[in-house]
Amino acid sequence: MKTLNDFNFENKKALIRVDFNVPLNDEFKVTDATRIKSAKSTIIKILEDGGSCILMSHLGRPKGREDKYSLKHIVDKAEDILGVEIQFVEDCVGDKAQEAADNLQPGEILLLENLRFHEEETQGDKVFAKQLSELGDIYVNDAFGTAHRAHASTTIIAQFFPDKKCFGYLLQQEIESIKKVMETGEKPVCAVLGGAKVSSKITIIDNILDKIDHLIIGGGMTFTFIKAQGGSIGNSLVEEDKLDLANSILEKAKAKNVKVHLPVDAIIADGFSNDAKTNTCPVNQIPDGWMGLDVGPNTEAQFSDVIRDSKTILWNGPLGVFEMPNFAKGTIALGYAIAEATENGAFSLVGGGDSVAAVKQFDFEDKVSYVSTGGGAMLESLEGKILPGIAAILE
Repeated sequence: MKTLNDFNFENKKALIRVDFNVPLNDEFKVTDATRIKSAKSTIIKILEDGGSCILMSHLGRPKGREDKYSLKHIVDKAEDILGVEIQFVEDCVGDKAQEAADNLQPGEILLLENLRFHEEETQGDKVFAKQLSELGDIYVNDAFGTAHRAHASTTIIAQFFPDKKCFGYLLQQEIESIKKVMETGEKPVCAVLGGAKVSSKITIIDNILDKIDHLIIGGGMTFTFIKAQGGSIGNSLVEEDKLDLANSILEKAKAKNVKVHLPVDAIIADGFSNDAKTNTCPVNQIPDGWMGLDVGPNTEAQFSDVIRDSKTILWNGPLGVFEMPNFAKGTIALGYAIAEATENGAFSLVGGGDSVAAVKQFDFEDKVSYVSTGGGAMLESLEGKILPGIAAILE
């Protein structure tokens, strides 16, 4: 696996695929700069070597050129974070981009305009990829969030740098973190899977059962399992067509000696609202007209015990509707347990949109070992897929 440390960038132009697809508010100010901060160590290493950086990224899903998706909006924030002035060019290919790249001096940074202003980017167009490749000497992929896409700048471009391509520090860290959970992690290994639907997690469960010792199930998908086992779930979320699947997962886990932990009690509500009336009851005895929106206190305690005894922890998905304060307690308790286990030497990896949002909202970001920057890419890695952006560097 070629990484930044395999190259000296002195007098070289590094063409870096970063993931600066960050959220902007109505005034086009960056509201969460995590992804820009995540690329900093890669960029600084190249500048300190005496090289220059040409940054390419997408932002949003523009239809053609749309000003609100221009990367010019993030220049100020990126300059603040990197502590270096950034030149911006309003295209990513063509004469202007080529001229800006040609004139770039060691120690300087150039940010190209949104790659997705050209439809060739998402089409994985080879001619477009070749045009991009002509801007730099060494190709660095540091965009885990898009590594599962076979786009021009994430995958196709790598073929134009047969011996001069590598992973940036962020992508390297993502690969190593997933490897720790899936291959090299100290046992016992515990996976916490939450979220709404069993169907969206089935390939992950299938792939990780051989690698884990404990599987904690939470969130909306709990109720498909509880109903499959004959429990009463009231008006809780359920996938009626996945009841057999839920039972087969439990059987598979048993055959592989994986202990599955389902909630034993639930915080229930008479409506999907923070102001709804609430109660606590056994998870398999929810009355009609009520729905489970969080795990109950007994479940919190049991899950926390499992987490504290684990040496490697994967957290993907919240335990309840944490966006509503009245149904966030289970997710917060889980965060505390994972933070405590981490402090005591466990390795913890958090990934997937909602878990990452929860970790940030409740201030656990610095208390876990690693927070993944890629939602879809992380999920596909856990499903056992080799991501095209990663394969392209390894080839």
